[in-house]
Amino acid sequence: MDIENKLLAIERDYLDIERKMADPAIMANLKELQSLGKKHAQLEPVVEKFRGYRSVRQGIADARELLKSGEPDIEALAAEEITVLEPQIGKFEDELKLLLLPKDPNDEKSVIIEVRAGTGGEEAALFASDLYRMYNRFCERQRWRMEVMDYNETGIGGYKEIIFRIDGHGAFSKLKFESGVHRVQRVPVTEAGGRVHTSAATVAVLPEVDDVEVEIRPEDLKIDTYRASGAGGQHVNMTDSAVRITHLPTGIVVT
Repeated sequence: MDIENKLLAIERDYLDIERKMADPAIMANLKELQSLGKKHAQLEPVVEKFRGYRSVRQGIADARELLKSGEPDIEALAAEEITVLEPQIGKFEDELKLLLLPKDPNDEKSVIIEVRAGTGGEEAALFASDLYRMYNRFCERQRWRMEVMDYNETGIGGYKEIIFRIDGHGAFSKLKFESGVHRVQRVPVTEAGGRVHTSAATVAVLPEVDDVEVEIRPEDLKIDTYRASGAGGQHVNMTDSAVRITHLPTGIVVT
């Protein structure tokens, strides 16, 4: 198998991570321990599949040795075992190739989701609420934590928009394809005549950004203050009523 050397290297990395996680000095460093835990979880499916593949190959090699035993009963059992094990080799190889495909670097991140009602008025807002409840139930089944960050609710229980954060291992990999426009055709509860309406809601799925440390030096900032002009009260020309800050290296302006 051409990729066996790569799989052996992954297994060595996996065992090295396990040793590091058992080190008391690293166990005391929560941030480093979490980082190692994520890497361990990413490698574990590959290592387990590789070990299963290796076990099957060893079973076939052992059975082939038994074919030389000269005992008819033992040879018959060995031949039967080879017949069972050999088809598994191809399956293991295909699964290992899939596991070794390059992954999206954001796949393991938590996500922020925005569900926004589109065309359809109140019915679209109700549909957005249904989508939110669907994602909430999915999170419960995955044992992920959901936190609502902002929402704009209508009077009958719908949402014009709702933004929430989902914290869970592999959340982005499982939810990233939810982005886009979702449509539903149904008889709305707001429809008295029983007519079918088409409503839509948009879903945006964003991976949560990593924490970064930014150093802003005072000498990199240009601060301009402004005062109102013209007729006014006694403080109109004495009070700074607007401030503009420019970050000189990037040109970013905040007012």
